[in-house]
Amino acid sequence: MMAKPGIPKGTRDFSPVEMAKRNYIFNTIREVFHLYGFEQIETPAMENLSTLMGKYGDEGDKLLFKIQNSGDYFSGLTDEELLSRNAAKLASKFCEKGLRYDLTVPFARYVVMHRDELSFPFKRYQIQPVWRADRPQKGRYREFYQCDADVVGSNSLLNEVELMQMVDNVFTRLGVRVSIKINNRKILSGIAEIIGEAEKIVDITVAIDKLDKIGLDNVNAELASKEIPEEAIAKLQPIILLSGTNVEKLNTLKTILAESEIGLKGVEESEFILSSLSNLNVKSDVELDLTLARGLNYYTGAIFEVKALDVQIGSITGGGRYDNLTGVFGMAGISGVGISFGADRIFDVLNQLDLYPKEAVNGTQLMFVNFGEKEAAYCLPLLAKAREANIRAELYPDSAKMKKQMGYANDKKIPFVGIVGENEMDEGKVMLKNMETGEQQLVDIAQLIEAVTQ
Repeated sequence: MMAKPGIPKGTRDFSPVEMAKRNYIFNTIREVFHLYGFEQIETPAMENLSTLMGKYGDEGDKLLFKIQNSGDYFSGLTDEELLSRNAAKLASKFCEKGLRYDLTVPFARYVVMHRDELSFPFKRYQIQPVWRADRPQKGRYREFYQCDADVVGSNSLLNEVELMQMVDNVFTRLGVRVSIKINNRKILSGIAEIIGEAEKIVDITVAIDKLDKIGLDNVNAELASKEIPEEAIAKLQPIILLSGTNVEKLNTLKTILAESEIGLKGVEESEFILSSLSNLNVKSDVELDLTLARGLNYYTGAIFEVKALDVQIGSITGGGRYDNLTGVFGMAGISGVGISFGADRIFDVLNQLDLYPKEAVNGTQLMFVNFGEKEAAYCLPLLAKAREANIRAELYPDSAKMKKQMGYANDKKIPFVGIVGENEMDEGKVMLKNMETGEQQLVDIAQLIEAVTQ
C-alpha cells in the first residue's frame, strides 16, 4: 500500500472555505492600504543570499532557507571541505540563493535597484509569503504570508502616526480587540548607555524581547550569559518593569535618561507619536512598553507590536523605523518606516473568535439542477443572466440523480437551487428552491434574481 502523501512541517493546505476567509483578511488590509495612498509591488520568492545574509542578526541568518545550486555543486569543493562536515561553510559554497525571510529587506533591495523610477517619499505595500526555518509550533509557521506597508524617503514621525492609524483601522474593520505596543530603539540604546553596556545593545534587546515568552529570570540569565555584569542587570530591572500611564512612563524616562542624548531623543519621538494618536480617536489601546525590543537589527527608531486581547497568540502585527537599511545596498541616507500584518496569525485569531461576516465565506449562491441535454441548454442563458446580475451561479455539469445533485448543493451550502423540467420550460420559468427553508416558488428570471439577491 502506497504511503499517504504529506506536506512539510510548518506549512498548511487551505480549503475553499479557508481561502474565502483568508481573502477577506487580505482584501480588508488591502482596502486600508489603498485608503492611505500605498501602492502595490511584488518581489521574487527567492533572493540572492548576499541580499539576505547579515540583515537579521545571527539568529535570523540561521533561519534562512537556502536553495541548493543546480548542476554539479560539488565540483568547486575540496575533499578536505567535504570531510569537514561544516554545514554552514558547505552551504555557503553551493547555495547562492535563499527564500525571502521577510518583505522589508527585499523591499530595500527593490528601492535601490529602481531608485531612478521612484518618487520619494515612496509608499508601497506587499502581500506575499515568506519562509523561515523555525521550529513549528502553535501560531508559528515555516511558510506564512506578510502584509507589509512601508514609507521610504521621509524622516517625518507623521508616518509612524499614520501607520498606527492604519493598524487601528484594519483591526476595527476585522472586529478584533488589540493592544498596540510602542517603544523606541533609541530609548533602549539610552538604557544600555546609562547602565554602562552601550556596546551590548544587541544582546540586551534580543534578551528583553523574549520577556513575554521566557520570563524575567530567564531574561536575566541570558543577559548574564552574554557577560553583562550583575550590577548592570540590576540597574536594568526597574526600567524594563516600569509601570504607569504613557505620560507617567515618559516623565520617568526623562529623569532616568537625563544623561543620554540618544535616550532623550527616543523619549521625544515616542511622546510625539503617543500624543498625536491620543487626539485621533484611535479605538485600540496604545501603550508604551519598554520590554518591546523587536530583535531585528535594522530598527533604529520607533518600534511597534500588536497583540490580540481575546486570544492567546504571539504578536499579529509588528514593525518600526529603520534609518539606513538601503545603505547596505549602496544607497545611504534613505530613512524608512513600516508595519507588517501577520495574515496567518490573524486568520487563526478570526477563526477562534468566529468573526467572519457571513457574506465573506459564502461561495455559490445559486445552482441549476441538470436533468439532461435539453434542460441544460435552457438553463445556460438563465445562468448567464444571473451572473450578469453578479450572482455567483453554476450549473451542475452532469445529468446525475436528483439526490446526488441536491447533496452537492447541501455540501457546498448553496442557498438556492433552480429546478427546470418539462413544465418549467413550457412556461419559461424556473422552480426556485430555498435550501434553508425548503420553500419552492415558480419564478421568471427577474423574480429569481430578486429572490437570490435580496
